[in-house]
Amino acid sequence: MLPGGVTASTDARAVLADVDLVAIAIPSQSARATLEPLREAFPAHAIAVSLMKGVELATDRRMSQVVAEALGLTDDRVAVVSGPNLAREIAARQPTATVIASTSAHTAGLVARACASSYFRPYTNDDVVGVELCGAVKNVIALAVGISLGRGLGFNTMATVITRGLVEITRLGLALGADAETFAGLAGLGDLMATCASPDSRNHALGVHLGHGMSLAEAITATGGTAEGVKSCRSVLELAAKVGVEMPITAAVVAVLHEGLPVERLAPLLLARPHKAEGH
Repeated sequence: MLPGGVTASTDARAVLADVDLVAIAIPSQSARATLEPLREAFPAHAIAVSLMKGVELATDRRMSQVVAEALGLTDDRVAVVSGPNLAREIAARQPTATVIASTSAHTAGLVARACASSYFRPYTNDDVVGVELCGAVKNVIALAVGISLGRGLGFNTMATVITRGLVEITRLGLALGADAETFAGLAGLGDLMATCASPDSRNHALGVHLGHGMSLAEAITATGGTAEGVKSCRSVLELAAKVGVEMPITAAVVAVLHEGLPVERLAPLLLARPHKAEGH
């Protein structure tokens, strides 16, 4: 049930009039085309809050960058939200925390105050790059976990994929200038654990369907809603290649989803990689 003060409208320009905060929660690959026509209607003082988790195809831009470019905003008027925030559990008012990231401490604090409640605790952070990359890449790792579970593999495999997935996210983030501490926090390890382990996660669920033998089209239909990792996995891998970062789990997910690699070859492919020291 929605609060009585919440209304819906299909007139985006009317909704934008005289507002202070605009929450943007649309599929990441549709964001630029949806937002650009609203550029002139966006209030001169308003803050854009991105709830999107992905990397734009073709440009490899993070969502805060897409929002700023599409709406003509300076970085200090954009905030991003990311954390272990499965929607169904929040709707049930189960306690959780999140991260509000912005280059502006004032902007992050304003958004945090606007969404804080007795069951939803926001923390602020100035590491926009790290927070956004965690949110985007964890969806890809969740697909790999889901595939492994769908294949009947157990918790050892899940823990391995999650742990090595965090290594991939951290490598990419550090190469792009993120803060190392972000990856052990709510937007990093916290969100990764929730998304990889919960059947309420669409990326996890879609991976399970693939592991059961469904085609990608069948898995998308069975999952319902948007599983951002399906498209973002390619843009994440492209971004990693540009900065010279190796991401074998991400590459394997791309191979399964878009290059015809059979799901039963996913785990053997990763295990067959050359042996090396863990911190290498």
